Amino acid sequence: LADEDGVRFVFTTGGTGLTADDVTPEATRDVIEREAPGFAETIRAESRSHTPLGILTRGVSGIRGRTLIVNFPGNPKAIGESWPVVEPTLRHAAETLERE
Repeated sequence: LADEDGVRFVFTTGGTGLTADDVTPEATRDVIEREAPGFAETIRAESRSHTPLGILTRGVSGIRGRTLIVNFPGNPKAIGESWPVVEPTLRHAAETLERE
């Protein structure tokens, strides 16, 4: 999808916790070519500002080709709290990736 269809963003939800079946970060690392840690760090910081449990998320973010891949938590409330801090950066991220 990211390699052939010109997809600019892939957002995942869930699978970023501490249980054995929370493997989204590992799967993401398997496909990204470069890390873009600021997105995951920002999501973690924002989650932490709402609950101490926010530090438990292991989400990662990175780039494959011209596609930004970001792991969001699985909890809908946590996604709603995280999206407003990520969304304002996406236009610039897309423009930057387009120039590559």
